[in-house]
Parts: sequence; structure tokens; C-alpha cells
Amino acid sequence: MEIRVILRGALAGFIAGILGFVFARIFAEPYIDKAIDYESGRDAAITAIDKAQGVAVSLDGPEIFSRSIQSTVGMATGIIAFSTAMGALVAVTYLVLHGRFGVRPRTLGLLIAGFGFLGVYLLPFVKYPANPPAIGHTFTIATRGHLYLTMVAGSLILLGLSVVLGRRLTRRFGVFHATLLSAGALLVLFCALMAVLPSLGNLHANVVQSSATGYARAATETPQPITNPAGQLVYPGFDADVLWKFRFYSIINQLIIWSVIGLIFSNLLERVVGTAPNPDRVPRQTVNP
Repeated sequence: MEIRVILRGALAGFIAGILGFVFARIFAEPYIDKAIDYESGRDAAITAIDKAQGVAVSLDGPEIFSRSIQSTVGMATGIIAFSTAMGALVAVTYLVLHGRFGVRPRTLGLLIAGFGFLGVYLLPFVKYPANPPAIGHTFTIATRGHLYLTMVAGSLILLGLSVVLGRRLTRRFGVFHATLLSAGALLVLFCALMAVLPSLGNLHANVVQSSATGYARAATETPQPITNPAGQLVYPGFDADVLWKFRFYSIINQLIIWSVIGLIFSNLLERVVGTAPNPDRVPRQTVNP
């Protein structure tokens, strides 16, 4: 039965990935294009300034994949592979937990998907929000990845601890008050976790100087305006409207993926295990001779 449950989770994730790709292709991709155009214009401006100062400019390497490939096959592969893996993970989590809660398999499947959305994406997003691929310093990619994975692990651990705490408090305070207390504890610990982990803008010095020209570039998470020593604008900062719209559509995209995983998996699940709260504990029916 375990393999059948996992395959249904992977199938739910695959379908969710297709829907997520369609949504991202229609709504998020235009803002990715704007971010790439901005990065190209910014690099061209810095290169022109360096050439005017008589400084040798390093050439970019060859483009391995064209933009059309990245925005179609590349995006589809990434989103569908991620969603399929998350669907299988939801199924594995169900197999671990299904005998511990007195709820229907469908309800438990939806709850697991909801907690997955919170722990894998939404809570880490609060500390380290998504950026368009072209935005952000290339020399912080590895550090950003490690910090984000740390935030994901911490969020999942805190969510699990809040569930354990809520179950223990239920016996004494009831479901409603136990839920409030465990949610409050989760909020306090989550804020502490965010305070401990560094912000992306603090990974480097506040100001980085162009090695060629001396034009100031702020080392924040997103590119700031480039100005010369006299304070004159050389190139504008990244458009805040493009940034927040990309982040907004990123949240909606993940919400679609995890919602579809939960809805499809929970319905396919009950066709395998039935509707009993704890399938493994339900006695088999016997037929009288």
C-alpha cells in the first residue's frame, strides 16, 4: 500500500506542477524578463563607464541556454520536478503520521499539504523573500542558498513542535485554547529564529566600490541606483513595483501548487485507504457463514 500512496502523491505533485508552470509562465515570466532587461542595462552602463575610464573590461562567458529555453523547458522542468517531489514528500509524511491522529485520511492529507506550504515556502519567505533570477549579487548565491535551507529546516521543526505542544495542551486547556497557546509559542520562536539569522543585505559591506571607476553601488539585496562621487545618477535602482509583483505572483504560484497537491492527493488517498480515521486500526470485516 505504501508504494501506491507515494505514487499518488507524486501524481498529485506532477499535476500541480503543470498548473504551477502555466500560472508562472503567464503571470511571473513578464516580470522576470523585466528583471533581466534591467540587469543587462545596468551591466552595460557599468561597462561603458569602465571603458570611458580606460579600464579593461572582462567579457561575459557564452550563454549556455537561450532565454526562450529557460522560460519554457527550463521553467517547466524546475517547477514540475519540485512539485512532484513535494507531492511524494506529502505522501511519505502521511504514511508516517496516519496512525497518530484521529482524523480522516483526506483531512490529514490536506493538513500536511498546508503545513508544507507554511514550512517550505511561506515562513521562510517572510525572512528571505523571493527575487527575480537576475536580481541579487552573484557572489552571495551559495550563502543565500544555505540561509534559505536553514530557514526551511527551522520552520518545519518549529511547526512540528507546535503540533506536539498543541496536542499535549489540549488535554488540559481544550482544543481552542491549546491552539492559541501553541500558535503563540510558534510565533515567538519563529521571531527569534529570524532575529538570529542574518539579513541578506548585511552579508557584505554597506557600500561596494566599482574596482574600475569608483562609482558607488549599494550592496543591498536588490540593486540600488548607481551614482558618481558627485551624487549624480548614473543608472536607476531596480523598480520596486516589478519586485513586489514578482513576489506576489510567487506566493500565489506556491499556494496553487500546494493546494492542488493537497486536494488531489487527499481524494486519491481515500480510494486506497478508505475513509476511516486510522485505517491500520480498523478491524477487518468478516462474513458470517
